[in-house]
Amino acid sequence: MRERILGRSGLRCTALGLGCGPLGELPSVEAELLVHTALDLGVTLFDVARSYGEAERALGRALRSWPGQKVVVTKGGYGVEGVEDWTPLAVARGIDEALERLGAVDVFLLHSCDRERLERGDLLEPLVEARQAGKVRAIGYAGDGAALDYAVDCRVFDVIECSVNLFDQRALGGTLMRAKAKGIGVIAKRALGNAPWRETARPSRLDAGLYWDRMQAMFDAGARAWSELAVRFAAYAPGVDSALVGTRSAVHLAAAVEAAERGPLPSGQAEDVRERFSRSDRGWEGVV
Repeated sequence: MRERILGRSGLRCTALGLGCGPLGELPSVEAELLVHTALDLGVTLFDVARSYGEAERALGRALRSWPGQKVVVTKGGYGVEGVEDWTPLAVARGIDEALERLGAVDVFLLHSCDRERLERGDLLEPLVEARQAGKVRAIGYAGDGAALDYAVDCRVFDVIECSVNLFDQRALGGTLMRAKAKGIGVIAKRALGNAPWRETARPSRLDAGLYWDRMQAMFDAGARAWSELAVRFAAYAPGVDSALVGTRSAVHLAAAVEAAERGPLPSGQAEDVRERFSRSDRGWEGVV
């Protein structure tokens, strides 16, 4: 896998990362097999979150036997027993508990809290303290919209994570360029946009349904190599250091890695995708 540097964190990451949300729903043997398949394919960035069920523990078990290079990203700020969500204590204890589950945490991100809560500033203190103490290598924010803009401009975060895919290009309009100018690493989530091309009817889940609607507006019904188009668009979008593919399937993961290794889309094809989004855009904000 092609490697990049994750902004000023200095961490080396692969152009494609594994979104580990599905690990929390898989039997332990299957979860370990998926992680080890990713490692065998050369993937070194793994993204998880406190809210993904047992995914942190599953990822930690799978990685403990792997001595090679890896970048572990997790997210939190909530869900700590006996502690109010979105408080400095929830952040600090969340980091400590993530370290227990994962063994090591390279990047810790506040997970989609709103701009008003971010602007109060007190959630940043435990993040900075954890970085200074060496508990984590880098700190940041995962989310979209106004809160993401604040995260880029607040001069504290090393890494951001936001939605970038065929149907979700709002951050490409300037946010990611500002991030790169400030030395902030960028992880693109939802690289496949929930793969709406696999559905025969509009999905009922809100995020999947939104992407389905956008696909219908942007593209005609012609056949396309959708997965390859999506992977190559997201992984090589301007400003992106690593694009996350969330999957339960080792076969689908291998196909995504192969697509990423083909490099960026031809410039004309990438421009066509950007133009399709611009023409169809009805105030489409990033999907958190």
